[in-house]
Amino acid sequence: MAKTSTTTQGLRAAIERSGYYPALVAEAVEAAVGGEPVRSYLVHQETTFDQNEVRRHVTVLVLTGNRFIVSHTDEQAADSTSPTPYATTSTESVKLGRISSVVVSRVVANPESYTPGTLPREVVLTIGWGAVSRLDLEPAACGDPNCEADHGYTGNSTADDLSLRVSEAGDGPDTVRQTLAFAQAVSEATADLG
Repeated sequence: MAKTSTTTQGLRAAIERSGYYPALVAEAVEAAVGGEPVRSYLVHQETTFDQNEVRRHVTVLVLTGNRFIVSHTDEQAADSTSPTPYATTSTESVKLGRISSVVVSRVVANPESYTPGTLPREVVLTIGWGAVSRLDLEPAACGDPNCEADHGYTGNSTADDLSLRVSEAGDGPDTVRQTLAFAQAVSEATADLG
């Protein structure tokens, strides 16, 4: 999808609808996007509970013709470094050619009666480009149950740069649909490069 004023306005409207410091978030996203056409976007606002505090944050994902842009904004309570509450906004721009994996995990209810096109109850989108990896190690073993030798470790390395979970119950069906559409757009954009 080429950049249209509708796509740009839709992104801006989605940021404003999140209600989470829209002027701050929009400025950071627009600066990162620059003049590139916006092909697809996803805005995800999430509330978490941290001991006695309720904390909110928003993640904005933007796909352009050349880049994948991640913007994340968190609010912080006043602390020893700041006498007033503050927000931290960061953006990362990744060339599409660096994206190594796009994983979409769907959770569906009653899989035995699943009908194609039915919205999943939950979606987890994981996109990896090699900046962050998770290493899961466990002791290696041989087939002998009486063996006491040290066989070292075995494990897996997983690209884990971005993982975003949305659910129909918590975020609404529109957000689940938008997440699936964004994941498809990223998958198609990276496939075009190969």
